[in-house]
Amino acid sequence: MSEAAVSAPAGRSGAEWVAWLRERGVYVALALLILFNLAFTTNFATLGTVRLNLIQVTPIVVVSLGMAMVIGTGGIDLSVGSVMALSSAIIPIYLVGYNPWVSIAMCILAGALVGLLNGFMVAVLGIQPIIATLGTFTAVRAYAQVFSGRLREFRNPFYRTIGSGDVGPSFARVSLRILIMVILIAVVAVIVRKTTLGRRLVAIGGNRRASVLAGLPVRRTLISVYVLCAVLASIAGILETARSSAGIPGKIGIDLELSAITAVVVGGTALAGGRVKVLGTVFAAIFVLVLQATLVRQNVRPAATLMIQATIIVAAVYFQRERGTR
Repeated sequence: MSEAAVSAPAGRSGAEWVAWLRERGVYVALALLILFNLAFTTNFATLGTVRLNLIQVTPIVVVSLGMAMVIGTGGIDLSVGSVMALSSAIIPIYLVGYNPWVSIAMCILAGALVGLLNGFMVAVLGIQPIIATLGTFTAVRAYAQVFSGRLREFRNPFYRTIGSGDVGPSFARVSLRILIMVILIAVVAVIVRKTTLGRRLVAIGGNRRASVLAGLPVRRTLISVYVLCAVLASIAGILETARSSAGIPGKIGIDLELSAITAVVVGGTALAGGRVKVLGTVFAAIFVLVLQATLVRQNVRPAATLMIQATIIVAAVYFQRERGTR
């Protein structure tokens, strides 16, 4: 059945209705959240609000795509927010005397190196993913702040276009950030569903020992997935830095790993690994963004917002566990 299929199982038993809700709970939750905002939030249904929400959700979606692949292998990457900060530190430095594309290349290279380190620790050294990436989570952000030294503002037409520019004909202009996000969603969907790498990462997440016995290149696959995740985090950092026109490694990417994990798990990717839900992850990322915005409008404190996200993660993992044991 297609991941996007949302038709209700008419005439089925109560248990099948529960299973249907578990499979498509993110769509139901997002619909209910939208209905709540339509009723209680002023100007929520305007095109401007929709556009703003899509622009703001871009970094969460981009990071969540990489996180979904990592979690699909049964791992996790806590360093994604720090990789974003590293991109934010690199851009202003390599704009001085260089073409803007050089700064982008350096960001992606730095992200790939962090992903390579994560993958090496997990796949070769056998360190638990949460421990390995917790180390890079701390070290990479610290390095980014030392490397940058201070807030670095910049004025660059190229990055201004990436951060706030539109593309397309005059009657159908779309934000370049949104377009980049859509392209990356399509690329990751193809990787997961149509490529050997996608099939291998799901197989490894389902049963790593069996994958080894079957002769799959487990180490190479894990390293590739962690590199892809870090590169996507680098791109998210580029988009956020371009939007603010400043390198702010002390602020960019803060707590984004929690939002990404929430989006992946709520979107239907099992935390134990073995499957990757790309479309579910995208809709769950939108749900996370709209939920955060709703809580802000309802004057909920930031600390309480994080607690609510954590509760959602625990609930999503619990429902996945129930589904797997029946």
